[in-house]
Amino acid sequence: MTDHLTPERRSWNMGRIRNKNTKPELVVRSILHGLGYRFTVNGPKNRQLPGKPDIVLPKYRTVIFVHGCFWHRHKGCKETTTPKTRTEWWQAKFDGNVERDRRNQRVLRKAGWKVIVVWECETKKETKGSSLRRRIKATIV
Repeated sequence: MTDHLTPERRSWNMGRIRNKNTKPELVVRSILHGLGYRFTVNGPKNRQLPGKPDIVLPKYRTVIFVHGCFWHRHKGCKETTTPKTRTEWWQAKFDGNVERDRRNQRVLRKAGWKVIVVWECETKKETKGSSLRRRIKATIV
């Protein structure tokens, strides 16, 4: 099966994918505000931390990564599909993403940071008493 888009159009499409201020990130930020936490987002100081965390709570030495299920390979999630074309290339890309995530999280933990990974699919189920809200609160304190 071949890609029905030209390489230029595929590149344009991929360039439209947001990498900050995504809807899942906004949900997590809303949860944090509701819980009374203050944090930094995608700022220059965050860029110095391994993996460029999406949200940093410096007071609590906690970082939050909001991962897309497709790109970061959330195990068991229906969003974790593999494209039908160029599967070897995609698999290598996904394996690299997962390994990089593990490495960065390990470095952060060794440096004394708490690491929270929030999956995109978790943010879709968010409610006032959700397990995501409880997990975030329990990890930060």
